[in-house]
Amino acid sequence: MIDYAALLKATPNGVLATQDGQRVKTRVFQFLFADGKKVYFCTNNEKPVYTQLKANSNVSFCVPGDFSPVVSLNGKVVFTDDMTLKARALDENPLIKTIYNSPDNPIFTLFYIDVEEVETFGFSEGPRSYKL
Repeated sequence: MIDYAALLKATPNGVLATQDGQRVKTRVFQFLFADGKKVYFCTNNEKPVYTQLKANSNVSFCVPGDFSPVVSLNGKVVFTDDMTLKARALDENPLIKTIYNSPDNPIFTLFYIDVEEVETFGFSEGPRSYKL
């Protein structure tokens, strides 16, 4: 299986797909860090994406890398208030720190995708799917 954590670290910006009522909504999101099957992100809890994630935790995050392979992580979102993890997110991402300033900022929300499936597509190897 592909080392998706290394690919995400090299190419942190991808597309997060959520459910918005009956529609699928996509937006660019930045990967923060990974710990095993947990792939971390953050958002402002006043944004519509937060409401969408609370209403339906099923998501997909796709990273094109160099467009071969493309990696899609599929699973459920879990929110965490762990201050150590929030501090890590800010310490490792200076731009995000300029937005939220501190881990106890009330609008700063950390979440992870509990990855259940990794799908890849590469021009030389074709599509592949891995259940975790």
